[in-house]
Amino acid sequence: MTATAPQQASPDPDDSLARRASAGDSQAFAELYQRHHRRIYALCFRMTANVEAAEECTQESFIKAWRKLDTFNYQSRFSTWLHTLASRTTLDYLRKQKSWLKLVFSQDDEALAEPPAAEHNCELALSQIDQLVARLPERARVVFTLHGIEGYRHVEIAEMLNISAGASRAQYHRARNLLQEWLNHD
Repeated sequence: MTATAPQQASPDPDDSLARRASAGDSQAFAELYQRHHRRIYALCFRMTANVEAAEECTQESFIKAWRKLDTFNYQSRFSTWLHTLASRTTLDYLRKQKSWLKLVFSQDDEALAEPPAAEHNCELALSQIDQLVARLPERARVVFTLHGIEGYRHVEIAEMLNISAGASRAQYHRARNLLQEWLNHD
C-alpha cells in the first residue's frame, strides 16, 4: 500500500494578479476588474436597489481595492476580500444617505408600495426577483442580500450594521416572508 501525499488546495487564480497589481501593474488590476466587476455591481445593486448608487458603489469599491491591495493578506480568496470591501463600501454609502438616520432610529419601516402581481408561470425571471428584492425595506434588503445572497453569517452582518445578531435574523426572516408573500400574490 502506497502512502499518498496530502493534496494542497489549488491556489486562487487571482493571487498572482493581485500581487502584480499591488506592485503597481495597472494591467493586472484591469484584469481583476474585468473578472469581478459584474458580481460586485450585482451586490451593490441588490443592497442599494438603485442603478446610479450601485454604479457609484462599484466604482468606489474598486478604487478602494486599488488603494488597499497592500492590505490583502492572501489567507482568503481575493474575491472574498473584494466582496467584503464592496459590502462595507456600500454600507458606508447607505449610511451617508438621509434615509439612513430614519432607518437606524425607526422601529418599523414605512409601508411598502403595492408589489407587482407575479406572473402565473412557474419561474420568475431573475430580473423580476431582483425587482422584488429592490422593493424590500432598506434594512431588510441589506440583510437579505448579505446573508441570503452573499452568505455572510448573522454575527458578521450584526457587526457590519452595528445591530444585534437577533435583529439581523429578524430582518432576514421579514425579507423572506415579504418575498414569499409577493411571489404567491395573484
